[in-house]
Amino acid sequence: MDRRRFSKIVSGASAASVLGLAGCASGGGGGGAKVVVVGGGYGGATAAKYLREWSDGRIDVTLVEPNEAFVSCPLSNLVLGGSRQMADITTPYANLARRHGVKLVRDTATAIDAQARRLRLASGTELPYDRLILSPGIDFMWDQLPGMAKPGAREQVLHAWKAGPQTLALRRQLEAMPDGGVFAIAIPLAPYRCPPGPYERACQVAHYFSQAKPKSKVLILDANEDVTSKGPLFKKAWADRYAGIVEYRPRHTTVDVDAASRTLRFDFNDPVKADVLNVLPPMRAGAIAVQSGLATANGRWCEVDWLTLESVAQPGIHVLGDSVQIAPAMPKSGHMANQHGKTCAAAVIALLEGRPPNPMPLYNNTCYSFVSPDEAVHVASVHAYDAGQKTMLPVHGAGGLSVAASELEGRYGFAWARNIWADTLG
Repeated sequence: MDRRRFSKIVSGASAASVLGLAGCASGGGGGGAKVVVVGGGYGGATAAKYLREWSDGRIDVTLVEPNEAFVSCPLSNLVLGGSRQMADITTPYANLARRHGVKLVRDTATAIDAQARRLRLASGTELPYDRLILSPGIDFMWDQLPGMAKPGAREQVLHAWKAGPQTLALRRQLEAMPDGGVFAIAIPLAPYRCPPGPYERACQVAHYFSQAKPKSKVLILDANEDVTSKGPLFKKAWADRYAGIVEYRPRHTTVDVDAASRTLRFDFNDPVKADVLNVLPPMRAGAIAVQSGLATANGRWCEVDWLTLESVAQPGIHVLGDSVQIAPAMPKSGHMANQHGKTCAAAVIALLEGRPPNPMPLYNNTCYSFVSPDEAVHVASVHAYDAGQKTMLPVHGAGGLSVAASELEGRYGFAWARNIWADTLG
């Protein structure tokens, strides 16, 4: 089966599993109910949109998001590489309000009163809700890197793992770096947001160096045993396209950073100094989820009921996207967050109407990584609910991996991005 037909089939299957079995596509109830969504990323914005659409506008939906526009983490590495601009990955939230009637509140959630079912915002406003959906993304475990607590360290040593100002700041550091310098990217132990993202970033920086600073190097310092996603494809790109530029070192767990001397320190390996440091700290669920006691998996990630995405710790609160304790082989990706948003929207409508949620949700995921400005590779998977294990499991034989990088894959990748942005925010 070719990939284009496969994508159509799994997309249709996912839509059918949400719409058909949940039974809420052609007229919803829940009239007068209030749902508040925190976080306007792939998970939260999708949930807000489809709550309105699938309930025929009967549910009052408020989206709390501090940023004025959505900036996509997928494709943001192309901005670092210089082939795309921030405008290319930025989409306003206006359509959610204009087309779907979502109420937009530009603010930050600071506390949850689960008993009273009220959300407190930084402005002091309190929002009542019948159901609360949290999609707060990831935050960083800075305590694992003591040197990053020093004044100015986080402004000098960037993560750029939340697309936006740091993306541009890291690009400026690369531009200012002398030819012959070293760019070092430190990768934490999985799980972290976007498994292939660091390796794609290495490719994009290497491409920039090959064009503008041919004497420079990219050093990948990975805490993991090996490349965590698309390993053979990335390694082939490094060997064929960026030989002499990219060096990969596994089993390098960063334990501290000296920003002043631009030095990384590891658990068992010798320190490494570089001209530009890009440090991805260990990650956990977004702050509002952790401080509300929803991060029940090692204090880092939020366990959920996979039929509804409802927190196992607190009824009435649902958690989506990167903050969730992942099911087996489930990536923390934008596409998966979008799937969480749709499943949760359907489930919340059913619960508000007093109906059981879809007992057999089906998720699909596709992730494209660009090894040059125009050529990409992909990985795809399908995940189905297993009632016995009460989790999502990968469907054997579904999905797959690119045979090789190509410009055709790159065109598919850009089309994927346009389609998912439209599905999330259009």
